Amino acid sequence: MSLTIKLQLNTTTYLNLSPYTKKIHKNPNFIISKPNYHSNSLTPFVFHKKIAPLTQKMSIKSSLIDPDGGSLVDLVVPEAQRAVKASEAESLPKVKLTKIDLEWVHVICEGWANPLKGFMRENEYLQSLHFNSIRMEDGSVVNMSLPIVLAIDDSAKEAIGSSNDVALLGPNQDLVAILRRVEIYKHNKEERIARTWGTIAPGLPYVEEVITPAGNWLIGGDLEVLKPIKYNDGLDHYRLSPQQLRKEFDRRQADAVFAFQLRNPVHNGHALLMNDTRRRLLEMGYKNPILLLHPLGGYTKADDVPLDVRMEQHSKVLEDGVLDPETTIVAIFPSPMHYAGPTEVQWHAKARINAGANFYIVGRDPAGMGHPTEKRDLYDPDHGKKVLSMSPGLEKLNILPFRVAAYDTVEKKMAFFDPSRAKDFLFISGTKMRTFARTGENPPDGFMCPSGWQVLVKYYESLQAEEEVTGKTAVLSS
Repeated sequence: MSLTIKLQLNTTTYLNLSPYTKKIHKNPNFIISKPNYHSNSLTPFVFHKKIAPLTQKMSIKSSLIDPDGGSLVDLVVPEAQRAVKASEAESLPKVKLTKIDLEWVHVICEGWANPLKGFMRENEYLQSLHFNSIRMEDGSVVNMSLPIVLAIDDSAKEAIGSSNDVALLGPNQDLVAILRRVEIYKHNKEERIARTWGTIAPGLPYVEEVITPAGNWLIGGDLEVLKPIKYNDGLDHYRLSPQQLRKEFDRRQADAVFAFQLRNPVHNGHALLMNDTRRRLLEMGYKNPILLLHPLGGYTKADDVPLDVRMEQHSKVLEDGVLDPETTIVAIFPSPMHYAGPTEVQWHAKARINAGANFYIVGRDPAGMGHPTEKRDLYDPDHGKKVLSMSPGLEKLNILPFRVAAYDTVEKKMAFFDPSRAKDFLFISGTKMRTFARTGENPPDGFMCPSGWQVLVKYYESLQAEEEVTGKTAVLSS
């Protein structure tokens, strides 16, 4: 994703949602290695609020914004019942989960996909695939832009037979969950890929990793998860559920929560934008806006910076005061990444509603990637934020488009782009940033806090050393 970020959306209407008024604004410039942090971890925080009606006096609490579909689901079996449920699961037909399947179990059971209570049955799948939303029994619509499904092959389907329930086994063969009242239906991979990504071109990372090798059937049903999902990677303390985040928002008496999703290291341009967003919310009348810095923690493509390295880098950004730890909550969003552009960014925004965030920061080409076979972006870089402003089921979320941030070669720092002296600005893409770190070349002074940059340099040095060892080993064995 390029780090060029734009605020302007001339054709879009934004809301000025101050705590006392609700006005329509059409002003396009208005924002409505072993990591060492394991022993010096930051406490994750979060906050959220619901926009009140005009008649309501503003005593905002983050818990006042309803999750999609009402109360949050909690699909983890109570501890007192786990032994009985596990015994039952042993007697059921078994379906083995991949690592990414397990990430989706995590997402569903904590309520990130609220009101979804399990892997999608065919009715939910078709609505998600064709309408990017699901209609509830009361007629209301919730956004659900990505199909959340579980694939099985012919042998698993045959083994399940007429059983109403199945047990789900983790990648390590441990019992993870029971899937109740199952429904099995065809997995039309080509249709799913075409409608989710808008192309069936080869080289789509999630497709190659997950869908292509998957079975030709999908199985849906209600989840009963036998115990909380843990990864035991030193990062579980960052994996706050929507319930935990909402409680923390209330504890901190936040009256606005603005969520920032990322899968890259934080540079000073990101920090400028996040700090400027907080300043603008304060000017709008909010008293305690909190930043939810929410890196994606599920599957990412091979050339992305790994999660543990990103989390260590984020910790340096806060330690160095680039972002204020007192007004920032760092937590991990457990979802896998699709790189599906405007379709996927709706999922990212919807999940943050369930966690209690009422503002969502969106920039250039959110959830996008380069075209896998052509030298161009796969998606129009402005479409993500435009789609978010019109998506069914996201009406209660306030979209905050980025202003343009770039490196000012005169001031030697990240700054908002000034068209009157365009030649003074340097745009550094995420790919270019990773190339700097990989080759040992330093970025311009002021691009990233030095301690955060060193985390990346050390990671790429260790990666290069591993590749050299692997290469030597391959030569010796040939």
